[in-house]
Amino acid sequence: MLNQLEAAELPADAVEVGRIADAWGIKGWFKVLSHSADPQALFSSKRWFILPSEKGAKTFSGVLKLAIKEAKTHSDTVVATAQDIDDRTAAEALRGARIFVSRASFPTADKDEYYWVDLIGLDVVNREGVALGQVRELLSTGAQTVLVMEFEQDGKTQERMIPFVAVYVDDVDVQQRLIKVDWQPDY
Repeated sequence: MLNQLEAAELPADAVEVGRIADAWGIKGWFKVLSHSADPQALFSSKRWFILPSEKGAKTFSGVLKLAIKEAKTHSDTVVATAQDIDDRTAAEALRGARIFVSRASFPTADKDEYYWVDLIGLDVVNREGVALGQVRELLSTGAQTVLVMEFEQDGKTQERMIPFVAVYVDDVDVQQRLIKVDWQPDY
């Protein structure tokens, strides 16, 4: 069914941006569950790389490249269509596939805006130069985003959280891999 799709290698800068949920309609369109509330990375890339789901039935193996003809928002979901996915059966065979795009194809972020994937792994220091940890993940709490950091203390890995808001974050330097904050280690 998917043998007409091109086998590929995952780009070195590949970022997982979503999953294929199911077929949508009868002409090869499929629903996408985006990992982001703003799925611009899906819309900006015309080449998606897919890997089979970790669980469930596998209808393909390895990495396949999808040449996206169109991706758009429909109601409260994202739908897309790709070359060589011409009917519902072909779209159903993609169910559960993990979608990756090259980080280089992401739209350019505005000033003082950052992609979460670019913040993970950055070191965090306070105004006094005290190391507070390294960003492990970010959490969206609704009202704000929170940096979740790991640091070592007494030989144990600890966790620290800092709201990612201007009142606490002085500077983000992705090139230097550093975030400076107004925060103390004992907060």
